[in-house]
Amino acid sequence: MKGQAGFTLRARNPDVLTCIANLSNDEVFTPPEFANRMLDTLAEAWAADHGGANLWADSSVRFLDPCTKSGIFLREITTRLIKGLEVEIPDLEARVNHILTKQVFGIGITHLTSLLARRSVYCSKHAKGEHSIATGFDSDDGNIWFERVEHTWANGKCTYCGASQSALDRGAELETHAYAFIHTNDIKTRVAELFGDAMQFDVIIGNPPYQLDDGGYGTSAAPIYQMFVKQKPRHWSHATCR
Repeated sequence: MKGQAGFTLRARNPDVLTCIANLSNDEVFTPPEFANRMLDTLAEAWAADHGGANLWADSSVRFLDPCTKSGIFLREITTRLIKGLEVEIPDLEARVNHILTKQVFGIGITHLTSLLARRSVYCSKHAKGEHSIATGFDSDDGNIWFERVEHTWANGKCTYCGASQSALDRGAELETHAYAFIHTNDIKTRVAELFGDAMQFDVIIGNPPYQLDDGGYGTSAAPIYQMFVKQKPRHWSHATCR
């Protein structure tokens, strides 16, 4: 299987995701060690809520990182599922393809980080490319979505996130930092637009951007991480966030 080498090589040291530098104040990458500690805690909480069930041995659970940057959460979730589902889906290629096409989803916060996340998860920035370890995608995005989203300006600030128009209304050549997950009044409808009407997530996990320039005096910035937490729809049964 072409994906077998990819997972073998990923385990070698050093892990590239321990070496990359942060891109900006809101694109702070989560260290792999810390991400795995969060996943350990998640698995413990899942077992406590589901009669001792092993989260990583459940082929029906869907995971979403609504603010993926390096793809570390999705990558490590995939690694755990590959091991946990070995009995249910013995064929490695079929197992990897099921996990990547049916269980693991992300929303990139910028174009660059969406490419990085796809490279981390699919071993290729093109989900259906020749080097991708997934074989079931019809698009290069796979299940890691990104499209440019614009702020909605009113009186110099975004009505959704409070970002400063003077700082971020700066032309098509630069990122807007208008994050899709929080720039909506109806998260259920937004998720349906991104991934399909029947989509329901069991686990939401990620490291949201912390703050954005709010147009205040000097280096003033307003926190936005809490907006990601508040977006958890009632029909999503389990969520872990920053």
